[in-house]
Amino acid sequence: MKLIRWVNRYAEESMMVFLLSVMVVIITAQVGMRFILGSSIGWSEELARYCFIWLVFIGISYGVKKQRHIKIDAFLRLLHAKQQIKLEIIVNILFLLFAIFLLIYGGKISTQIFMWGQRSPALQVNMGLVYMAAPVAMLLTSLRLTQQLFLQFKSHRAANEQETSVN
Repeated sequence: MKLIRWVNRYAEESMMVFLLSVMVVIITAQVGMRFILGSSIGWSEELARYCFIWLVFIGISYGVKKQRHIKIDAFLRLLHAKQQIKLEIIVNILFLLFAIFLLIYGGKISTQIFMWGQRSPALQVNMGLVYMAAPVAMLLTSLRLTQQLFLQFKSHRAANEQETSVN
């Protein structure tokens, strides 16, 4: 149970810290090599680019988890609390449908690229691993959206029960 709780709390953060750390170390080493030794590491830019791709996609899930995605809340503030919850539920359902769409079709594309055996130029890594960023992140995003929807439905139900008890 502790492992599941830890993964729920720190999965995205851990992946993002790891990827960012790799990027910083590799780019720093590359800059150091160029200025100090006048040489360069041939694969550093490619690795940093792939880490950045994964970092951005994992960041989508993290944004959902923390409810920090860009939204226009001027309109939302005009609504009552119960209407706000309804609108947020609708938005999250649409986002969940989009995430599932990307999960399915991103998975198909990644699988196809794995099967083709396309390799990256410098690292010779199967490009399917790079393309897997989208379906993996959308799976995490779908899980986070499901958690949010569960909490929002619970909040909506509580608001309804409070309204009926007042009347």
